[in-house]
Amino acid sequence: MSITLSDARVVTLDGEHDGWLTIEDGRITHIGHGAAPGNGHSLGGRLVVPGFVDMHSHGGAGGSFPDGDPGTAAEVAAFHLGKGTTTMVASLVTAPLDRIARAASALADLCEQGLLAGIHFEGPYIARSRCGAHDPALLRDPSREELRQLLKAGRGQVRMLTIAPELPGALDVIRDAVADGVIAALGHSDAVYDKTIEGIEAGASVATHLYNAMPQLGHRNPGPIAALLEDDRVTVELINDGVHVHPAMLGLAIRAAGSGRTALITDAMAAAGMGDGRYPLGPMTVDVKDGVARIADGGSIAGSTLTMDVAFKRTVEQVGVAPAEVARMASLTPARVLGLDHEIGSITVGKYADLVVLGDTLEVEGVMRRGVWIRRPSGA
Repeated sequence: MSITLSDARVVTLDGEHDGWLTIEDGRITHIGHGAAPGNGHSLGGRLVVPGFVDMHSHGGAGGSFPDGDPGTAAEVAAFHLGKGTTTMVASLVTAPLDRIARAASALADLCEQGLLAGIHFEGPYIARSRCGAHDPALLRDPSREELRQLLKAGRGQVRMLTIAPELPGALDVIRDAVADGVIAALGHSDAVYDKTIEGIEAGASVATHLYNAMPQLGHRNPGPIAALLEDDRVTVELINDGVHVHPAMLGLAIRAAGSGRTALITDAMAAAGMGDGRYPLGPMTVDVKDGVARIADGGSIAGSTLTMDVAFKRTVEQVGVAPAEVARMASLTPARVLGLDHEIGSITVGKYADLVVLGDTLEVEGVMRRGVWIRRPSGA
């Protein structure tokens, strides 16, 4: 089956141009400029960007990945898919080890089916002083044996581990994780500048939600932020929901790391797409008021109610980044981190036709995954 999308503003690795693209058997086969040859499905001048890749999300639509329920997880993925996220990783939170292992085993089934792109362990190897929405009573020093047990439960589907490099044994666990093909991410940490560098040297290559749950950037004590931003081996996650990070600091990080080392994430929890109220996040209880999620006992920010389409729109409109660069941060950069950029992440001949169609105000009007419309834009 072949389909041509015409009259579009197509965002490719070369930038944005007026043109068309053809899709056959779920993959992009041709990309052209100007008018399409023959008849096509007109997009009426809408912007077409690659499907979003969210490498850090805990839930949405009332459901939570840490619950480890496959049916609920499928509903979460479907909700985010409707918002343009064609690839997503399921992030867990700190919990008793047996609960983390059970959730990983259950979610591994969905990874094997292609519904999820992997599993992310955020905790339990993080700093109590920077625990955020994680239960401090359940935090632990890193253990190589425990890591092996958790990876075994995940059956090869664990993509990422967030860890504080200053904890006893952390550097060895980072080395073991990387050796097993797991991305080591530094975060929820009180590490000083030099210790952060040690974590990077051990193999860590991602900063978990830069700025949040780590010491502030200081001119005498630069801390982890400076180390993570300056190292070309590190990709930094950013949450652009208007709550976690000020637009000026988002812009600072993007200019320092560039779109090739910046990944927009949601860090979404169950309340994404829902109203205010009380929701679970692993063993913790979260209150959402005016769209802001906070731990019921203590008030720490507890993830977000963000979706990737809103993160895209905010980064263009409030941070002032061009759509083609934002598309890289929302798609290609996280795809590269996950080792999937040969198949997804950009509008490129040969890659899967994972596409998002955006209107004049950058609202999602169409979503295609693997060449199939999940949400068909009007007129197409």
